[in-house]
Amino acid sequence: MKKFRKVLDGLTTSSPGGTIGTPSGGSAAGTPTAAPTPKEIDVQETLISENFQLCKTVRHGFPYQPTALAFDPVQKILAIGSRSGGVRILGRPGVDCYCQHESGAAVLQLQFLINEGALVTACADDTLHLWNLRQRRPAVLHSLKFNRERITFCHLPFQSKWLYVGTERGNTHIVNIESFVLSGYVIMWNKAIELSTKTHPGPVVHLSDSPKDEGKLLIGFESGTVVQWDLRAKKADFRIYYDEAIHSVSWHHEGKTFMCSHSDGSLTLWNLRNTTKPFQVTFPHGKIQKDGRKESCKPILKVEYKTSRSSEPFVIFSGGLSYDKAGRRPTLTIMHGKAITVLEMDYPIVEFMVLCETPYINEVQDPYAVVVLLEKDLIVVDLTQSNFPVFENPYPMDVHESPVTCTAYFADCPPDIIPILYSIGAKHKKTGYSQKEWPVSGGSWTLGSHTYPEIIITGHADGSVKFWDASAFTLQMLYKLKTSKVFEKPKPGEGRAAELGEEDPFAVQMVSWCPQSRIFCVVGISAHIILYRFSKYDSNTQIVSLEVRLQCDSEDIITPSENENNPCFSEPGPHSPQPHHQHPASPGSRTPEGAKDSIPCLKVKDRVVRVPPGYQSELVIQLLWVDGEPPPQITSVDINSAYGLLAFGNCNGLAVVDYLQKTVLLCISTLDLYGATDPYQRLTRSPRRNRQSTSEFCMRGLSNFYSDSKKRIRTSYQSLTELTDNQQSTDMDRSKSPTSVHYPTSLHNDPRVLPEPVASLRASHCSPVFYLLDNVKGPGRKLSLPTDLKTDLDHVNGHCTSPTSQPCSAGKPRIPMGPEGPRLTRRGPGRPPFRKAQSAACMEISLPVSHTEGHASRRAMLQQLHGVTMYSHDEHHTTTTSYCWNERESRENSFSRSRSSSVSSIDRDTKEAVTTLQFGESYGRKNDVLPGPCLWVGTSLGVVLLIPMSIPIDHEERMEDSVTVGPSGAVQMLKGSVLRFAFLDCSGALIQCPYEVWRDQNAPEDSDRPRRRKLVHFSPSSSQDACGEGHLTVVCSERQAKVFLMPSQSCLFVHNITESSFVLRADVVSVCNSVCLACFCANGHVMMLSLPSLRPLMDVNYLPLTDMRIARTFYFTNGGQALYLSSPTEIQRITYTQEMCDNLQEMLGELFTPIETPEAQNRGFLKGFFGGNPQTFDREELFGEAAAGKASRSLAQHIPGQGGLEGMKVAAGGAVGELARARIALDERGQRLGELEERTALMMTSAETFSKHAHEMMLKCKDKKWYQF
Repeated sequence: MKKFRKVLDGLTTSSPGGTIGTPSGGSAAGTPTAAPTPKEIDVQETLISENFQLCKTVRHGFPYQPTALAFDPVQKILAIGSRSGGVRILGRPGVDCYCQHESGAAVLQLQFLINEGALVTACADDTLHLWNLRQRRPAVLHSLKFNRERITFCHLPFQSKWLYVGTERGNTHIVNIESFVLSGYVIMWNKAIELSTKTHPGPVVHLSDSPKDEGKLLIGFESGTVVQWDLRAKKADFRIYYDEAIHSVSWHHEGKTFMCSHSDGSLTLWNLRNTTKPFQVTFPHGKIQKDGRKESCKPILKVEYKTSRSSEPFVIFSGGLSYDKAGRRPTLTIMHGKAITVLEMDYPIVEFMVLCETPYINEVQDPYAVVVLLEKDLIVVDLTQSNFPVFENPYPMDVHESPVTCTAYFADCPPDIIPILYSIGAKHKKTGYSQKEWPVSGGSWTLGSHTYPEIIITGHADGSVKFWDASAFTLQMLYKLKTSKVFEKPKPGEGRAAELGEEDPFAVQMVSWCPQSRIFCVVGISAHIILYRFSKYDSNTQIVSLEVRLQCDSEDIITPSENENNPCFSEPGPHSPQPHHQHPASPGSRTPEGAKDSIPCLKVKDRVVRVPPGYQSELVIQLLWVDGEPPPQITSVDINSAYGLLAFGNCNGLAVVDYLQKTVLLCISTLDLYGATDPYQRLTRSPRRNRQSTSEFCMRGLSNFYSDSKKRIRTSYQSLTELTDNQQSTDMDRSKSPTSVHYPTSLHNDPRVLPEPVASLRASHCSPVFYLLDNVKGPGRKLSLPTDLKTDLDHVNGHCTSPTSQPCSAGKPRIPMGPEGPRLTRRGPGRPPFRKAQSAACMEISLPVSHTEGHASRRAMLQQLHGVTMYSHDEHHTTTTSYCWNERESRENSFSRSRSSSVSSIDRDTKEAVTTLQFGESYGRKNDVLPGPCLWVGTSLGVVLLIPMSIPIDHEERMEDSVTVGPSGAVQMLKGSVLRFAFLDCSGALIQCPYEVWRDQNAPEDSDRPRRRKLVHFSPSSSQDACGEGHLTVVCSERQAKVFLMPSQSCLFVHNITESSFVLRADVVSVCNSVCLACFCANGHVMMLSLPSLRPLMDVNYLPLTDMRIARTFYFTNGGQALYLSSPTEIQRITYTQEMCDNLQEMLGELFTPIETPEAQNRGFLKGFFGGNPQTFDREELFGEAAAGKASRSLAQHIPGQGGLEGMKVAAGGAVGELARARIALDERGQRLGELEERTALMMTSAETFSKHAHEMMLKCKDKKWYQF
């Protein structure tokens, strides 16, 4: 047996495919190679590396996991801190800035230096940071790291440069804001409380100076102790001890009373004249029970006590509800006089702030609004109206209203599309908002010169689709489309959601949009496609539904002839793939066994419905259940308005629909697309007995290898397999998945390659097969994750299949156990299945393989990406005429390094999925003279197929005659799943796909002008007479990019994009008046390749793939921009061009605008002129180094920021910075000139008065003699 094994291994290594001999066979990673071409292609490429630079631009949406809130009442800007260390600063619409702490520590508290253009942040790593906001991109000026104490509270008095910092130990430190150095003045906790106190007062939870005297500091401790500290005398004026813990304190503006909120839901009012007991104790939401006791209430986390000139004081607090009122939502209570208003919130309250007219705490506050920061929303309540309406939020804070499942980004759209979408969407806006202007109105923003129409589309888990205006770095919702309105509401306990545990049956999986024709296509998770047309008129319409049975041919199944009781494989039965047909609707159809058959997942409304203006559904396509198995999800879609065709594919095959005639033109399995040109040899399979001999199996495999090539295996594994060393797989039937996906096992077609060595080919064309995770139970399978991983699923919203991933099948193939221990099986170049995520909250993808870290690191990476079954693969790499094996690559990518006689790779079969589709004008065959309509098909095995079509040209013929579609058998090969197609003419210019000019089908008909289709074609041969006929086709896969010359189909350029990772997203984009190929890899690299030569232009390690959300939402667009979902609630936009990076400062808003600080209201003219004001508290004299000395060096460490004075000079060294500084200097000079003018006027008035008195005295004494004085 060992000799036979060696013979087979020798045959494998001596295969002629062991080396790469063809010019287009590939090159080392990052090195393009050129092959001999039948004609010279002379393209002048203009792009160079200097044209590219990667940087972030703006971030839209609601800050994820907010923790802190601050407001500058003079500049009128708002700051929000988050748990990840981010800070969002908001002003007027267009003023939106995002800052990130390098440490990533959560932001505990924010403090504005009011009207100074600076912000202090206190983070969870006990570090204080000072941010400079006088530049468009804020930077840290100073940092102060506390080493021995934890920061709990900070307070910065208005117009003070000394920051009070309370700590967990109960001490209070003082920091100089200018130098960011600790003062030697410290208020120790043991000095603040009485010596007789036996317990520690707890952390400092409140610090504030008295409105009456700046020299008095009020310190609140968590235990209920409140101390007023005399800063001058360095002693306590009074101490208050209360039984309940304190959460917050708020002063009355006169400084005679203050209010505390407590953990028992009570509010206490204290008068400084008598601090022995509270002046008033109230339980706002605590009722008196029958036994006379108060209801127990929840803590009041914060209270604000504000006075008003025109009405009673406002007492505003959060929390305090009674415990017995279960299920009530979080509330904000407004007590205004005797009236109590309770505002219920949709999410828990994180923080709130009352906005007042004056920044001075010793004046009547006159509150006018309350900013409430919720966990997932930001609202502002208008206090000036009795019903307390909310302001309409101008920021796009509702991106996450339903979890985002997919995105699309379109730059340089038709200019008329944004106004018309806005006009339609404005009719459906909510009403009842406050009529006043949004109170957060700080900063300045102007429309930059580099602006063009941009639209972002987001698909959501509830089936809704939102269109956003993304022009000029802003984001505003234009229009919202609800796809669920097409279907009947599923009844509880029925439908796909109930049977499969699907929480979001309408979740949007992908979208396809043609801005010119306004045709919109939505693909849903329930294997459905909805086609929409845009109309400015409402209509009554009957929704047309097509039901497609897209299944594999039953002839592709090789039925086992023996060993029928093999526990690893079930007999072909109801779970076997069936022939694919188009079936009429047959709801409720079931097989004799009671399984669902030939019914869709959702029920389309079968009545006439009235649809409003906007996008109106024209056609619904649904895949059908087959033998109790739901249809696999759709993996690719493309639509062309000029052809009137829609194509889609999944793991079973491809379908083409004529949406004008509402018919299915083509419904075919992937295997049938090949015809006689299948590049893979599909081997028949013989079932094996348990522990059967290797020689017996291999001899049977040899005979099967030479069997009829038309007999091909298309069986599938309905299984998720666990990667557990000592675990045996369970019976396949028991873990059948209703959403399984299947791929074909594909082997090299050299007849000398034997089936036994196939198992030990070291996966030369597909890298190791990873099966993850824990238990899969029942048809409605739910992934059982480790406890520490379940929380990771919370931040993943929405479900969408990535371009390279498919739903996985559900059963567990047996892992053979040999003398060497457990072995993991391997495959040939067949593409392994990906997986089916359980709901819109699970995402999945294959991961880059690190060959040095071993299986544990791979498993850990997969588990961190939400614990779903995946594969990593290194696909079949070959040309049209020669399919080669790379022995070294095979050896490196082998999951099991030992050469064994395992035959499990033959036992595992997969299906080949259609991963990308593209309509366009091309040459369907090599001998074609003129281009015609074609459909390019890319599969998960790296195969490129070309399907020519014959479409009638005349309008009447097009609506009556049928379209002819026939596969031509043209095949090209790449490494990895095919991701993208694009077409260039022979001069290197991008060829746009033909489209139909939009026309409103519901508009009133004009008898003089019959309604006809107007088509716009971009034929490859029409614009390149000088260059000759033909065009270039760019094909990008997960590992490789190739450029083909059509119609000869010869490969001109090849570039191996990555060897250690794989491409997640690839787009051919227009940038700098040229085109390039943009790629985003799973290892975080963003790459740019020139076209057509595929020369590397940029390779930046930008963003490691830490979240599957990034993988499924990354999107490149024209103009040098891209986006991705940086968190479940935020969209991050980036640019990859040097030009936009240079102009970024002009496009961003200005956070700081010079505004004169309002004067204190109690400062009269006479007091101001004659200096009659009382002497203010001189903190410098008390806290300075001369009086207080230096603080201990070990207590805190000063860290200079990169945004210091030198950094500021460099950052502001451009023309924009110079102009800004000149403007600020001019404003300051104007202020000084104004003050000088006022003083001069006063002196002139005084001089005139003196002159008048002198003149009167002269007249009085004019006629008097000297002796009369």
